[in-house]
Amino acid sequence: EVKYDYARIRGALSREVIAARPTSMWRYAELLPLDGPATVGRQVGWTLLVRADRLAKQLGVGELWLKNDGVCFPSLSFKDRVVAVALSKARELGFDSVGCASTGNLANAVAANAAAAGLHAFVFIPHDLEQSKVLGTTVFGARVVGIRGTYDDVNRLCSEIAGKYGWGFVNVNLRPYYAEGSKSFAFELAEQLGWRLPQHVVVPMASGSLLTKIGKAFRELGALGLVDPAPVKLHGAQAAGCAPIVEAVNKGADLIKPVRRPETIAKSLAIGNPADGYYAIRAIRESGGHAAAVSDDEIVAAMRLLAQTEGIFAETAGGVTLAAALRLLEEEKLPRTESIVVSVTGNGLKTTDPLASRLDPPTLIGPSLKEFDALASKEA
Repeated sequence: EVKYDYARIRGALSREVIAARPTSMWRYAELLPLDGPATVGRQVGWTLLVRADRLAKQLGVGELWLKNDGVCFPSLSFKDRVVAVALSKARELGFDSVGCASTGNLANAVAANAAAAGLHAFVFIPHDLEQSKVLGTTVFGARVVGIRGTYDDVNRLCSEIAGKYGWGFVNVNLRPYYAEGSKSFAFELAEQLGWRLPQHVVVPMASGSLLTKIGKAFRELGALGLVDPAPVKLHGAQAAGCAPIVEAVNKGADLIKPVRRPETIAKSLAIGNPADGYYAIRAIRESGGHAAAVSDDEIVAAMRLLAQTEGIFAETAGGVTLAAALRLLEEEKLPRTESIVVSVTGNGLKTTDPLASRLDPPTLIGPSLKEFDALASKEA
């Protein structure tokens, strides 16, 4: 864990100081682990917080918000936040070659940000990753290596490569710095709510790091006097085909039982042996939150519901998060009368394949008003 001098920060950082700064994740630079100014990803962050009134009405919820990192610059996922920190730190530490093990979004973010920073990048992915995410990595010129195995196999190999070649792997030897970047998601959320904390946040879980860092960020804001300290319940979401953290939470266990062969359309969350699983379990329990695992059909239905009520096209991980929120609402573990934030962490254009066979094709007619009249009469 990165440690900060909170007494010094409290004297230097105020709402007024933050408000005068450019709108990016670096508004909160004192709470991010760099020794100097950011050199990579200076435009990352400050994504939209959307009040989802149409969706809330349909669900019978009083106050529902969507923190939409599906529009994060430059690669359309929250991973740009963690990569901006990790690669800025890599430069401080003297690395000129960087890499990552990825289920997709991290691959995109490392490749894009490394290209902009002039860093040589190696990206290691499972061999069966969605082609849209493979394309969205190779276009930036990174050396992409597919591994015949699961994400956990990829991650183990990257640990060995980092040790032998001395490269800076963002989620291996740079991981303590990388993980801190997730806090900016929560810092922005609190500021965009008028410097107040929501009562509930629903978070997708792969490694579990995002959920734990959101909790840490809220504690830091309270300790620094930037918000009035208040309890925030953290709720974790996973796909049923790879839900080791949810399973542990719901069984009351402290240890993760790894999933050997993940089976889900939400490939970005398909980490069978999550590095921060233990800490995510503890964060959920200590906050009084809950966890839910949802089927592939529920994921697709939630993606469609979000798109058709709020005009937001989320990737499968966003479908997981909303579907889990729906499940928790049904189970009365998520109160409809309290403020709820649903985390949307990636853009739907990254994962179109799961929808291709589940959406109706366009209606075809000739270039004739008569044919359209016939169609319109059926719609009436």
